Amino acid sequence: MNRLRTVTGTLLATATMVAAATLGVVTPAAAAPAGLPGMDVSSYQGNVNWSAAWNNGARFAYVKATEGTYYTNPYFAQQYNGSYNVGMIRGSYHFARPDTTTGATQANYFVDHGGGWSKDGRTLPGALDIEYNPYGATCYGLSQSAMRTWIASFVNQYYARTGRWATIYTTTDWWTTCTGNYSGFAATNPLWLARYAGTVGTLPAGWATYSFWQWASSGTFPGDQNVWNGTLDRLRVLACNGPC
Repeated sequence: MNRLRTVTGTLLATATMVAAATLGVVTPAAAAPAGLPGMDVSSYQGNVNWSAAWNNGARFAYVKATEGTYYTNPYFAQQYNGSYNVGMIRGSYHFARPDTTTGATQANYFVDHGGGWSKDGRTLPGALDIEYNPYGATCYGLSQSAMRTWIASFVNQYYARTGRWATIYTTTDWWTTCTGNYSGFAATNPLWLARYAGTVGTLPAGWATYSFWQWASSGTFPGDQNVWNGTLDRLRVLACNGPC
């Protein structure tokens, strides 16, 4: 994947980095691409200096909340509340483990441990981080059909619990390999694309544009560097699911 995370949010093993490099996806953009600057963090960043990130221009953040049904980020409160308190629009994300439990089960775990949503104008829909498996087989041992079913189970249950369609974080390569480049989620789920290159490149099938682009693993802000493909006002519309 492009973020190359371990269970606690650190970079994956060197072998995985080499494999990703072979795909041509880990070279950072030379400069921040156009869009509203933001970031995403996990336990690897620990206690984040949110005031400094805000002063440096970050206006949104995604914070890791959960993984599978066995892990919660011990720094979640500091990161999730801290980003909000300095004025950022923030959301939480769940690292998918399709090889352990059903999508619906993991969606419930996510919502119950920080992945909820409220129409306060500052909370983004939760994100499903679905990507290269840091623990084994790239597609977690699932066929393309089974992977599509798993993702549908997650996003449908998340919608049932929150009234929002989850943002989907992925790479075009993983999506093509593990879902057969399925286009069926594009009509409802915002795309958060990971690609460490000078351009966003080809998008997964169905999405005419991306909502978020994770373009580098380090830079001005703690954690991964991201942009929102639009203005702050449009990001508020996503947070509110319409006008607030």
